[in-house]
Amino acid sequence: MSWSLPVTCTLMETVSTGWAEMLRPGLTVLVRMGRESGETASEAAMEQCASVEREVDKVLQKFLTYGQHCEQSLEELLHHVGQLRAELASAALQGTPLSATLSLVMSQCCRKIKDTVQKLASDHKDIHSSVSRVGKAIDRNFDSEICGVVSDAVWDSREKQQQILQMAIVEHLYQQGMLSVAEELCQESTLNVDLDFKQPFLELNRILEALHEQDLGPALEWAVSHRQRLLELNSSLEFKLHRLHFIRLLAGGPEKQLEALSYARHFQPFARLHQREIQVMMGSLVYLRLGLEKSPYCHLLDNSHWAEICETFTRDACSLLGLSVESPLSVSFASGCVALPVLMNIKAVIEQRQCTGVWSHKDELPIEIELGMKCWYHSVFACPILRQQTSDSNPPIKLICGHVISRDALNKLINGGKLKCPYCPMEQNPADGKRIIF
Repeated sequence: MSWSLPVTCTLMETVSTGWAEMLRPGLTVLVRMGRESGETASEAAMEQCASVEREVDKVLQKFLTYGQHCEQSLEELLHHVGQLRAELASAALQGTPLSATLSLVMSQCCRKIKDTVQKLASDHKDIHSSVSRVGKAIDRNFDSEICGVVSDAVWDSREKQQQILQMAIVEHLYQQGMLSVAEELCQESTLNVDLDFKQPFLELNRILEALHEQDLGPALEWAVSHRQRLLELNSSLEFKLHRLHFIRLLAGGPEKQLEALSYARHFQPFARLHQREIQVMMGSLVYLRLGLEKSPYCHLLDNSHWAEICETFTRDACSLLGLSVESPLSVSFASGCVALPVLMNIKAVIEQRQCTGVWSHKDELPIEIELGMKCWYHSVFACPILRQQTSDSNPPIKLICGHVISRDALNKLINGGKLKCPYCPMEQNPADGKRIIF
């Protein structure tokens, strides 16, 4: 898909920070995905990925070498200039005229600065050529006409495409905590984002930043204010936050024992569901004076609890606020990496057989593409009669006998105002069928 975003230098400078370090993980993921699906991926495709990865490795190595050389050269220059400045200051204090030797040293210093700057600029240009070779390697090894996989009639207008793509990028940036970059993109792309849309992401990132700093206050305050809705989701977030705070008090040693006992009263509402875990924490108090590190309860001090609470908070908060845990842009990209080779093959077959009308619907693909269990988000039902997946316009209908078929199949099976189940001989009134929502 060809598209353009009105991104100026300010945004590019913001986004490009550390881009070299970001290239390797992305390509590594693609290569790993190819290896995991080795039964369907060809060796040629793997070689293409490896070829691009080799070019990226060269660029990363040049960035590393250039950075080290640049830092060393600038440090030498600063040291040399510092010494020269001290000598000039000493001569000025003594009131002596500038000697011929000192004048020569100044000329040599200026020449050295000029030569160093020119050398660094020249090395920087060489990096530009290496970066461009990465783009050429991608163009050489991969099909650049991805937008031709489907006809233009399948998509909305170009303006609509650009707006949807921009919104997906902004949502991804908000979800990853890159708030300043998202704001910059909104300003430069003239994309209007409501405060109601941004507020959940701002709040979640604020709380997650506090958790990364091992500050439980904002998360506890949020969990208490949303206690009833979290209970409806069968969430144990609030209990885990109280447990982690209790563990922090235990880590404080015997001096915190009375405070820990007092705080244990927060466990009372959770006693029925988390009785065993509460008993373990209470039992740890016996070893508090001897040190939990050498006791059977040393696992309570494991730092993995902080990573776990961040994951729990993200999952439960996103579920409560109606947000996806993973960025929709990331999921779409990962799914596209799996589906694109198959779609390109389908495109070639369609062109060879001249059956361009096979794929004309916006809401479905010409064939089923297996994306793996990770991309299963909801249940689907295929009608056993028509062999078609049900939809909002053709929902699944449960008959009195318990068998389930699609509404279209039900309408086709009606004969004389009566319906006979295709799986059992029971006759029934079609109006008695009930829609099922999975």
